[in-house]
Amino acid sequence: MTLQLFLVAGEPSGDRLGAALMAGIKALTQGPVSFHGIGGPLMQAEGLQTLFPMEELSVMGLTEILANYRRLARRVQQTADAVVAMAPDALITIDIPEFSLRVAEKVKQEAPDLRTIHYVAPTVWAWRPGRAKKMAKFVDHVLALLPFEPPYMEAAGMGCDFVGHPVVTEEQATEGEIAAFRAKHLAGEGPVILVLPGSRRAEVERLMPVFGAALGDVLARHPDARIVLPAAPAVAGIVAARIKDWPGQPIMLDPRGVAPEDFAAEKRAAFAVADLALAASGTVSLELAATDTPMVVAYKMSWLNQKVIGALLRVDTVTLVNLVTDSRTIPEFLSENCRPVPIAAAMNHLMEDERARADQLDAMALTMRRLGRGGEAPWLRAARAVLAQIAPG
Repeated sequence: MTLQLFLVAGEPSGDRLGAALMAGIKALTQGPVSFHGIGGPLMQAEGLQTLFPMEELSVMGLTEILANYRRLARRVQQTADAVVAMAPDALITIDIPEFSLRVAEKVKQEAPDLRTIHYVAPTVWAWRPGRAKKMAKFVDHVLALLPFEPPYMEAAGMGCDFVGHPVVTEEQATEGEIAAFRAKHLAGEGPVILVLPGSRRAEVERLMPVFGAALGDVLARHPDARIVLPAAPAVAGIVAARIKDWPGQPIMLDPRGVAPEDFAAEKRAAFAVADLALAASGTVSLELAATDTPMVVAYKMSWLNQKVIGALLRVDTVTLVNLVTDSRTIPEFLSENCRPVPIAAAMNHLMEDERARADQLDAMALTMRRLGRGGEAPWLRAARAVLAQIAPG
């Protein structure tokens, strides 16, 4: 009998998670599996038949969601209707809670016995803790990426498995890739500063001026430093325009017109050679931790998001390395604190203080261990958890 699963992903990170989960399910099951839902190219390559292009769901933040509300509401209803009509063995929603949890809620109203699984626990530990109790009305089980998340989900009435974070198994640069990168981009000596301003237009527009000004202060003190900026495909044009006024002749890694695997290799090498990173807040901090790259984190939200989310925030740090290790070794500058002078001071401190760098490296190593490095691959653990929910015992 064919196992039928409906999966919903809405961003590239979810597409990666979904594709790995699908590969794990196929590896662990003996019979055929049918995958339907919404996903990107990676999930489609694993056999997913997508209902509509995943890119329609790639919005972030309150202002972006409000601007696209009517279109998203239609897609929510269309997706829920498709799930109910298919009656799969399980609905698996992957991240994007603003969309996927609305789908799960509508599905449960029409088909209360259909098993619902959500992959990536919402950040109820950071803000809006009431979401967990609301979510428990229509989500049966959660797959958590972070080790401290299951108690929050279980307290609200859901089952939850910590399955590990995919960053612990991501491919790292080879010696050949590193050598090729140095030969192409980094003639001469001097520290390498990696700059990562985000992957969405709004955040890049807000952060690029701040990052550029901060780098001016750093280069005044370290004139031999080289700046490398791997641009995300969706914002490459904006990044190219913005860095024209930056100091230090930054090296932009441009994904446009480049084979994805070649760009990925260059980006891996950039992470490997970097002595320091200035990064937007987000999961990129874990990518940097996986490559032992000391970092400073900064983020500037829209005025509306800052007022709404800032008022509800329950933690004093949003950097995942700090949260996983229960330390504050990664300096972060958020909202009104996202200013060039303090950011530059923190970067200079990291470049000049070996103890501060060593503390970050210790925290990064602990983070990787706690996220599952050295154990079974997270995608296999996630697949086992899904199959256990479909056929308990």
